[in-house]
Amino acid sequence: MFSFLVGLALCLTGSVYTDDGVNWVLLVAGSNQYYNYRHQADICHAYQIMHRNGIPDERIVVMMYDDIAYNQENPMKGQIINQPGGKDVYNGTLKDYTKKLVTPSNFLKVLKGESVSVGSGKIIKSGPNDNIFVYFADHGAPGIIAFPDGSALHASDLNKAIKSMHQNNQYKNMVFYIEACESGSMFENLLADNINVYATTAANSQESSYACYYDSKLRTYLGDLYSVNWMEDSDREDIFSETLKQQFEIVKNLTNSSHVTQFGDLQMGLNFKVSDFQAEKGQSYKPTLSLTRMSSKTDVIKAEDVRMSILQKRLTQETDQIIRQSILSEMKEIQDIKTKAINVIQGIAKLIAKRQNLDLNDVLVNKKKLTNHECYKPVIDHLIQKCFSLKNDYVLRNLYVLVNLCESGVESQNIIYSINRLCPIKHFD
Repeated sequence: MFSFLVGLALCLTGSVYTDDGVNWVLLVAGSNQYYNYRHQADICHAYQIMHRNGIPDERIVVMMYDDIAYNQENPMKGQIINQPGGKDVYNGTLKDYTKKLVTPSNFLKVLKGESVSVGSGKIIKSGPNDNIFVYFADHGAPGIIAFPDGSALHASDLNKAIKSMHQNNQYKNMVFYIEACESGSMFENLLADNINVYATTAANSQESSYACYYDSKLRTYLGDLYSVNWMEDSDREDIFSETLKQQFEIVKNLTNSSHVTQFGDLQMGLNFKVSDFQAEKGQSYKPTLSLTRMSSKTDVIKAEDVRMSILQKRLTQETDQIIRQSILSEMKEIQDIKTKAINVIQGIAKLIAKRQNLDLNDVLVNKKKLTNHECYKPVIDHLIQKCFSLKNDYVLRNLYVLVNLCESGVESQNIIYSINRLCPIKHFD
């Protein structure tokens, strides 16, 4: 109720920015289900950092499905941790938008300060003197980041929103941290370097990001490598003297399984302290050593392999034959889904290659950089509608084939025609 009243008050009174400017924060976990525990753990940890550093709740917006803390698979009911033996990061975390309200549309409305009639109603009501920090943790693919309903936020739509906010003087400086596979593609060749926006991503535009911290008691991965590295740094270091560039370099060195990348106005990384976005003005250094590890992690795994890895670990620990058989059945189902996703997406390419005399091997093997967003966006949206949602990692990992088709000059309507041929019914969500 309090969150709703705060959001309503902001909507009625307009922006709360002052001449000196204030900080706003938007935190988003874009997945659900227990095997994706780590994404909501990341977001809850991020909230605790911002809250501890004095940013008031009325200027923090949290979007997460909220199905982890009280999940039947969670042996620590009502708690979420972000590292083995770590403190609970769930208690007190805001839940402005949960369940089916965590969508690309609501995310963009909140970010752009547009009215939202659901959830808490809280939005980023920033003005020309305010800073904004946006952190997103989830699955991704070329040019998209996924949401719990299996839909996608397109890189073109995100950057269009950023440009609109800049034109409307809705911020002074803005920073994005994005945890997702191929997350570099959300900004590569899209984010301008002269609109006061700085972004770092867990991976470049053509590689996976990585999970870490498998917990045998909770039977899941607790965090994502890039994410826990930046948050453990913010827990440990004096962010009132550490620059964004220094945090980037620390995280880049520790995230040694993928290439942490930066985009936009790189000068911001040198000019601004981390606290300029992760703390309220007037606060001081508060180290939280109990949450600090700051070392290379050895139990990392590609994001797309997390679910199968969890099942394999459970199978190794399990002695009950009935439960073991259930785990084996689930593993087979996942493998069948993987095979189906590959066959359908490659089948789309084969139909087109035959009709248009394309080099099929080039389409199926190589990974071209995504530049033709006008072709790619309607193709992805139609694939979601007709074939399968983007909740499945094996679908996401094979979307590069559709990128290759668009970058080879194939028109979107021709790809959509082939999608209709291969997907007379939706294969799975």
